[in-house]
Amino acid sequence: MYLISAYFDQKTNEKIQGFINKIAHKTGNTFMLDHQVPPHLTISAIETKEKETLISCIKGMERKFDLGELQFVSVGSFFPYVLYLTPVLNEYLCRLSKQVYEELGDYDTFKVSRFYQPMQWLPHITLGKKLTKPQLLEAFSIMQEEFVPFQGQVTALGLSKVKPYQEFLKIECESNKGERKWM
Repeated sequence: MYLISAYFDQKTNEKIQGFINKIAHKTGNTFMLDHQVPPHLTISAIETKEKETLISCIKGMERKFDLGELQFVSVGSFFPYVLYLTPVLNEYLCRLSKQVYEELGDYDTFKVSRFYQPMQWLPHITLGKKLTKPQLLEAFSIMQEEFVPFQGQVTALGLSKVKPYQEFLKIECESNKGERKWM
């Protein structure tokens, strides 16, 4: 499974990573840290055997993406094991999801997960994964004390795979091209 994900400005990244670190420290569940999963918002999940074609497709999208503002407003759970932070599903995220889906749709060899198709996905940033019931309760308690709504910015898109997490490339958004990184 490959993921196309949005990455954040430094201040937002540090804030989210702080939540991840605190949850890991207080619950003892270090899954996110052990797997070196950075703060990200998955835009699409793709099954394919053609990694190089997928990389080329993503590189071909680079001039089409702009910075985007997000409002992080809530904390939720995918029961029974995942705690996440969620932004408002705004026009920027809807447009980004649709753009990525349409670009991927040009390839018969890509299968986009039904949970990441436009208007059928829940934008979220995982803070804790594989939590036990007591760990999930503790993580909610931590976020109840720590979380207040905040604003952040999407500054890059990237391609990675899961199991194990591995990043293949990152594209700085159009208004942030000073530091483009290809991995």
